[in-house]
Amino acid sequence: MTSCAILTLNAGSSSLKFAIYDAMPASPLRLSGQVSGLGGTPRLRASSQDAGSVDEVWTGPTDPDAILERLFDWLAANRADDIVAVGHRIVHGGRSFRAPTILTRQVIDQLAALSPLAPLHQPFNLDGVATARRRIPGALQVGVFDTAFHVDQPDVARLYALPRDLIDEGVVAYGFHGLSYDYIAGALRDRDARAGGRAVVLHLGSGVSLCAMNDGRSVATTMGFSALDGPPMSTRSGALDPGVILHLLQTKGMDAGAVSDLLYNRSGLLGLSGVSGDMVTLLASTEPHARQALEVYVYRIVREIGSLAAAMGGLDTLVFTAGVGENAAQIRDRIAAGCAWLGVTLDAAANLAAADRISGPQSRVEVLVIPTDEQVVIARGVAACLAGR
Repeated sequence: MTSCAILTLNAGSSSLKFAIYDAMPASPLRLSGQVSGLGGTPRLRASSQDAGSVDEVWTGPTDPDAILERLFDWLAANRADDIVAVGHRIVHGGRSFRAPTILTRQVIDQLAALSPLAPLHQPFNLDGVATARRRIPGALQVGVFDTAFHVDQPDVARLYALPRDLIDEGVVAYGFHGLSYDYIAGALRDRDARAGGRAVVLHLGSGVSLCAMNDGRSVATTMGFSALDGPPMSTRSGALDPGVILHLLQTKGMDAGAVSDLLYNRSGLLGLSGVSGDMVTLLASTEPHARQALEVYVYRIVREIGSLAAAMGGLDTLVFTAGVGENAAQIRDRIAAGCAWLGVTLDAAANLAAADRISGPQSRVEVLVIPTDEQVVIARGVAACLAGR
């Protein structure tokens, strides 16, 4: 039987992740990697069982289109000639897309119309689709949506107190990072049938959000209509009093484009610290504003944990995931200390080792570190579409 494969593309705000899976029921992983440093100095890291690892710094054009083209050139030279389907992480699926979907021209046009709601991600996601359609024209293109995990939240968690005509037009809370939460829900379900019971999952990366899950289903999440809501992020502001936006427009004379650039690209940890939006840099910095930025970051996350625990009537499990959540022991320790009132305690040695279970023996809440894997969620979605055909 001729081999065939699934390619997954996950275009984020700071990296472009990819993987190749054999298109079999078990979908074993063949190759995985990412291009990091988007917007700066791109760096490709990849590994496969038969070809070992690759670590390359890319020079030359670094705009998104050039990075995508170079990635496809690299893939073409590295056993990517049998791809039958490409799965794309699409950040915003709006109200229409609740499951993995074949990306026809009509679907792509609908998704492009949602770009203003996720300007850091949606255009890049769709650029990946366009490049894949051109470079692998015979492959099935499938979208898997970050918003889909949250579609069954109760109305009280999704509605804003706005006029009904705006709600009817789709001005509601959607929630994001759904591929990550989907994976974590599955990992929790593998541990016990109740998927951690009342769990709060902290997706702490360049983007930051938290999700309350009851038995593995989304109950509430911190991102809403856009990916700006919630705690401060690397360069995004997080939640603001809407009056701040009015002040910027009416008093400071900023237009919508300038406000968008400020909130998405020049705020968050970068704006507060004046040093960097990178967690490793901030933890190593002795600048007072860097320390204060981290204090605000932890404080806001702890507040959100309390809010999400209230939405579920308690807390059984706390999960750290994504780049910061998986790797920054100091941040995990600070957040856990702020949740002591909920009965959270850590095992210091387990936390430093990033063990899978880091809660202390007296903790009333199980605290876990679970590396997320959005790529395999995408691959499963593609496999489902292939099976459906």
